[in-house]
Amino acid sequence: MDQFGDDRRWRLRARAERLLASRRRRGGIAVLAGALPALAFPAPSLWWFAYVALVPWMLLARTAPTGRRAMVDGWLGGLGFMVAVHHWLLPSLHVFTIVIAALLGLLWAPWGWLVRRLLGGIPTPGRAAVALVALPSGWLMVELVRSWQGLGGPWGLLGSSQWQLTPALRLASVGGVWLVSALVVAVNVGFALLIVAWARGRGLAGAPKPASPAMIPKPASRPASAKPASPAAPTPAGLVTPALAGLATIAVVTAAVSAWAPRPDAAGQIRVAVVQPGVINGIAGPEKRFAREEELTRSLAGRDLDLVVWGESSVGFDLADRPDVARRIAALSRDVGADILVNVDARRSDRPGIFKSSVLVGPDGPTGDRYDKMRLVPFGEYIPARSLLGWATSVGKAAGEDRRRGGRQVVMDAGHGLRVGPLVCFESAFPDMSRQLTRDGARLLIAQSATSSFQASWAPEQHASLAAVRAAETGRPMVHATLTGVSAVHAADGSRVGEPLGTSASAAAVYDIPLAEGVTAYVRWGDWPVHGALLVLAALCAAEGARALRRPVPERRGPRARTVHGSPAHPGR
Repeated sequence: MDQFGDDRRWRLRARAERLLASRRRRGGIAVLAGALPALAFPAPSLWWFAYVALVPWMLLARTAPTGRRAMVDGWLGGLGFMVAVHHWLLPSLHVFTIVIAALLGLLWAPWGWLVRRLLGGIPTPGRAAVALVALPSGWLMVELVRSWQGLGGPWGLLGSSQWQLTPALRLASVGGVWLVSALVVAVNVGFALLIVAWARGRGLAGAPKPASPAMIPKPASRPASAKPASPAAPTPAGLVTPALAGLATIAVVTAAVSAWAPRPDAAGQIRVAVVQPGVINGIAGPEKRFAREEELTRSLAGRDLDLVVWGESSVGFDLADRPDVARRIAALSRDVGADILVNVDARRSDRPGIFKSSVLVGPDGPTGDRYDKMRLVPFGEYIPARSLLGWATSVGKAAGEDRRRGGRQVVMDAGHGLRVGPLVCFESAFPDMSRQLTRDGARLLIAQSATSSFQASWAPEQHASLAAVRAAETGRPMVHATLTGVSAVHAADGSRVGEPLGTSASAAAVYDIPLAEGVTAYVRWGDWPVHGALLVLAALCAAEGARALRRPVPERRGPRARTVHGSPAHPGR
């Protein structure tokens, strides 16, 4: 009976090896495996899936026949991940989306090699323990590098998928989204080790083809001079122990940090209104949008508001060049009894170029508080190295003219002691920007956004979810106001306040937002998980270098001896 079971397991293993022997099939599997984590993000928002989504990718890379092949698996998996998380860009950038994803996917090539190095073959308990720390550290390095604004920014950081999970948000208040990403990857490594141990126990990992009873030689006595057998490969129990210990440690640490992390202290309440005009296209779009925003804002009169927030590009005219528009917004401010934070997307009259600017308008007109967007969307708002990549405008909706950048972040005084920190569009994806605004004294974070080009995709919900993570990191509530949805508000602990405005809504909503005070560990200490990951990888490199130095150097063979059948000068003689 065991013989038939062994034979079945061998056939299953042989079938898998034949499947992966084809470079094309293996590459396709790597792309699909890398795309799986995208399901943890909105709109599917299967947050729990993030804790196992990397397992197929890691199991594939660990079986690579060479380190080079493992790097290819890492690269193709990264390509699949980037396309899946940013697939909504395809209608705008077309084939250029694949080109960018392929370039950024290269960042995962070293991670694929590291997976094979630590999980390949039958990992020892020591290697398993190192993998639980080193692989999350390697993943953080990938996220850190691709978070640079010039490479597209930190959209789709793995930890951001946990935006609705309270324990994860508590971790974010201690180590930012980086700590949550490390936790998610470490859990994936633990489950991958358990699967390797299970496969080893079932004879699916490293098991040779079973021989028939007739072919099994009779045992012979070992000569006394024979060398002892080499140590046996690690047993399944040897892998299960570090895997379970690692998962248990993660659970204990998460619970301890969640219990220890200081909670924001209540500091009053404010009432903020979000005005979302909805999709307005066609001729005279800016004028029609502004008229709808006027109508919605006027309906808020008598609601005892502290602030009204309009979305990104809500005003298509420079207020200095169009004083009539500034007067109309000031009249609305008098009607509702609160300042209005608008976003101007227009060519400036006082300096060259087009800027996207958050402008605070009070009863007497613009207050002088203005923030010019600093981090622009590559290809959407500017084209990197336009002289080389300007052809992108011919294959998609890339920026025809580069927007201009602002020089510094600004905290605005909205009256009654309310200091607000504005961010524009995908700046809400950058943890360092909201952290800096909090350190500068902002009591309320505001992201003004417009995702009207991606209404029928996952983008609006992905973008809105980032407000929960930024709020938890900083201990400050955050308003995410858009032109066309999804608009949402999150309290200082990341929990949702009120009901969001979906992509089909054209409305104004009022939110009673609890304020908070105090400083989170992340605001105080910054990106310490990234620094820790750098130390882990540095220690791993040092250990690998020391091991290479201790490795014996193979002896060099001398010149070929001359024989009667040949000589170096005259071969064959």
